[in-house]
Amino acid sequence: MSDGTTDNKASKAYRLAALDPDFLLGDSMRGVRFMLEYAKAEEELRAWGVGSTIVVFGSARVREDGPGRQPFWYEQARLFGRIASQRGGALLDGRPHRDNVIATGGGEGIMGAANRGAADAGAPSIGFNITLPREQEPNPWTTPELTFRFHYFAMRKMHLAMRANALVIFPGGFGTLDELFELLTLCQTGKAPRIPIVLFDEDYWRSVVNFRVLAEHGMIAESDLSLIDFADSAEAVWEKLVATGLEGHPVAPPSQELSGGLS
Repeated sequence: MSDGTTDNKASKAYRLAALDPDFLLGDSMRGVRFMLEYAKAEEELRAWGVGSTIVVFGSARVREDGPGRQPFWYEQARLFGRIASQRGGALLDGRPHRDNVIATGGGEGIMGAANRGAADAGAPSIGFNITLPREQEPNPWTTPELTFRFHYFAMRKMHLAMRANALVIFPGGFGTLDELFELLTLCQTGKAPRIPIVLFDEDYWRSVVNFRVLAEHGMIAESDLSLIDFADSAEAVWEKLVATGLEGHPVAPPSQELSGGLS
């Protein structure tokens, strides 16, 4: 006869709470899972001395050899990742923390190009990946220790926003628009400090969103139009960021840092 010990030990109630997947993945622990997603990324970012980021977003569908303007967008996103990493402070160079580290959504396309540019400069970069029904694979250019995966969009958005010194938006679709308007809303409402927001390829963005019409209909204030700026080259993006208050920490003269082109 069993004395009940075997049955007791086999019960779900007997599992250690921290090792019980049924408990941890249940509805009552959703708040705890939010906290875990925040804490895990926060711990690694602190360990790497990441003090601030430049968030780069754009379509994951853009290809280096794609049709139309895709190759240009990809090239310029990669070049910007390199410029920002070399001039912004992502390389420690004797300083106690890293500034303006390239951070993306971790996917392919424009995001992969920006991470690749950081890798060209020998700098770390961040990928805030998200679990999707059609699984998103991390691009190969993010730093492995800074390649995160989130279940909750809300926590991913929080990490994208909380260290951002600037937002650079390349052409993209729904996901890109989502990130753009998330940061615009935070800046407009004063829930986050105002940061420079630059949209790459003015013709593209003015054809996609008519911000002027929003102001004309009173949906936004006229002053809200100053929250965004436009640029048509990687160098111009950097100049816009610096002109609106971004502080860089160059590690090499401009004449040296971009020599040799992109390989």
